[in-house]
Amino acid sequence: VQLQASGGGSVQPGGSLRLSCAASGFTLDAYDIGWFRQAPGKGREGVSCISGADGSTYYADSVKGRFTISRDKAKNTVYLRMNSLKPEDTAVYYCAAGERLWSNDYWGQGTLVTVSS
Repeated sequence: VQLQASGGGSVQPGGSLRLSCAASGFTLDAYDIGWFRQAPGKGREGVSCISGADGSTYYADSVKGRFTISRDKAKNTVYLRMNSLKPEDTAVYYCAAGERLWSNDYWGQGTLVTVSS
């Protein structure tokens, strides 16, 4: 099981980014996939996850209405579209696969998102 996260960068407040999590060694039906983030000096928190079984999506209150998680089974990739970004969204973002929603049995490497004017 391998996960490769990409798509981070620097944007101004109000901007958008799309993160990608490319999976290998398994299909997206097999695991729930989550996005987590860790801001400087803070603990890791769950941002969003998508069910492997039926594609249901879930969001932390802090990103609801601004972030959208989706998956492309043909590309075996999960995306996190982030709109209306705020400085407090600045963090290293990780994707993870698990057997339960919000679990993280397997981690990808992080990708840094910086929101600053």
